[in-house]
Amino acid sequence: MTNEKFIEQAKTLVENYATEHIDKTDTVPPFDVYVVWNAYILGNIKALLSTTLHDGMYYEVTYNKAKNEIYFDAYKKFENRKVEL
Repeated sequence: MTNEKFIEQAKTLVENYATEHIDKTDTVPPFDVYVVWNAYILGNIKALLSTTLHDGMYYEVTYNKAKNEIYFDAYKKFENRKVEL
């Protein structure tokens, strides 16, 4: 799988997940899926993605070339703190 094909697949997975898990009392607003980070690591492709929804979610999608499998993780961001050094 090429990186371009992987990113296309990852964005589709995120879009479908976000649409399925949005609060059912809300109408689904238009939103975009974007790549925050993408890398090819030891034969695998990994991407971190998010959406323009204000739900605090981010997603990790990994392609395992050896097994021809994609792993999908969904996370909720609870807090972002600055730590003085």
